[in-house]
Amino acid sequence: MTTRKLVYFTLDPSNPPTMTPEEMQALRDLKDEDIDFSDIPEQTGKVWRRVSELVPTENKQQITLRLDADVIAFFRSTGRRYQSRINAALREYMRAQSPHA
Repeated sequence: MTTRKLVYFTLDPSNPPTMTPEEMQALRDLKDEDIDFSDIPEQTGKVWRRVSELVPTENKQQITLRLDADVIAFFRSTGRRYQSRINAALREYMRAQSPHA
């Protein structure tokens, strides 16, 4: 039995990894048919949807919620519709805490 080890990588958007000119050229020269997708599950028939499409608008309730300033700043920095991403994060937490998950 083989043991798999997880590798964690955190991308710092303000300090992205750099590529040498040779690596950049190799990437430009790479043809689609030469890309190895063997470790990626097939996505046929799957459609990416916006979070708002998953939960009907009629299900939304407006509330007042106090959040830490750094939490709000983080989600706002991710762009438009940050409130939907906060909702999605809370939904994931709710699912993780549910005994029926």
